[in-house]
Amino acid sequence: QVQLVESGGGLVQPGGSLRLSCAASGFTFSRSFMSWYRQAPGKEREFVADITRTGETTNYADSVKGRFTISRDNAKNMVYLQMNILKPEDTAVYYCKLSQPDFWGQGTQVTVSS
Repeated sequence: QVQLVESGGGLVQPGGSLRLSCAASGFTFSRSFMSWYRQAPGKEREFVADITRTGETTNYADSVKGRFTISRDNAKNMVYLQMNILKPEDTAVYYCKLSQPDFWGQGTQVTVSS
């Protein structure tokens, strides 16, 4: 049974940092392409970042490039999203996603506010 469990969200001030984690189980993680998405209130879910199976290649949305870093630990079946220089517009529920087959975690709330 595929499971993706996100953690690490919370309330942070503008300019602050958070590290999101996604614990994966029920599939061969090291062979899987992983992504982070987010959904702000009243908006559609949008792509944030993705990472190839080995972690050699990453891609980012323009809105987070230079501030966010996606990484993975295949030995621990974990994928991470380090978020720096957070802005109020980064406020959203952040989701971990497995590709092929597509599967979503339950999400973790990130709120950036003073």
